[in-house]
Amino acid sequence: MASGRTVGRGVMPRVMAVANQKGGVGKTTTAVNLGAGLAELGRRVLVIDLDPQGNATTGLGIDARNFESSMYDVLMRDVPLEDCIEATSLKNLFVAPATIDLAGAEIELVPTFSRELRLRRAIQPILEDFDFILIDCPPSLGLITVNGLAAAREVLVPIQCEYYALEGLGQLLRNVNLVQTNLNEELEVTTIVLTMYDARTKLAEQVASEVREHFGDKVCRVVVPRTVRISEAPSFGQPVTVFDPSSRGAIAYRLLAKEVDRGPS
Repeated sequence: MASGRTVGRGVMPRVMAVANQKGGVGKTTTAVNLGAGLAELGRRVLVIDLDPQGNATTGLGIDARNFESSMYDVLMRDVPLEDCIEATSLKNLFVAPATIDLAGAEIELVPTFSRELRLRRAIQPILEDFDFILIDCPPSLGLITVNGLAAAREVLVPIQCEYYALEGLGQLLRNVNLVQTNLNEELEVTTIVLTMYDARTKLAEQVASEVREHFGDKVCRVVVPRTVRISEAPSFGQPVTVFDPSSRGAIAYRLLAKEVDRGPS
């Protein structure tokens, strides 16, 4: 296996929280398809599904009836993370699944000792097994997302190229700073991905240039287009790179994977 850990990055895998508290921005889509693209490059990738909706789980073809432990059990019952990892149909790509039980974990975590660091502790024993760990955070800034941020070293923020794209981003960045100051000094927003780009509209172009102006070289050069094939793939339980390998969306996510694999510029 070609290891992402040998490419001038020391020996640690890259642990990335995929976060944006605004819903519908392509967050889960990016976690799933970027993971698939990295796996195609020969990297061992784990997608941790922290969203109670479980869309990353089903989008990678894992049926909730077919696994015994989920991320709820890891966070709330101290089940070892390795016991809930499921292989996907794609070589090198694994998922730690979510169920609707996670919705209750937000409240159940409140009185729990060291509640913000439960995921971080759970990840430690499996760190060396992967080159990339992508944590798909829920579209909120509650305790589950804080667990995701506290466990990661990098934050990847998908931003859709539509009106109100930057709305709420300031709050996310403030929360990242809070987590960095109080829980995880290594945390940094390293990667911003422009999603749902419609080249026919002037608005998409304006949003893209505004985001690049704000965040400079943190913004990936590869832009993910708005396509029907990307939207259809999850209902078949497949990344778009498998569902329609030659589609524009699949090509974009493969190129994005290469760019992310090279690391922050």
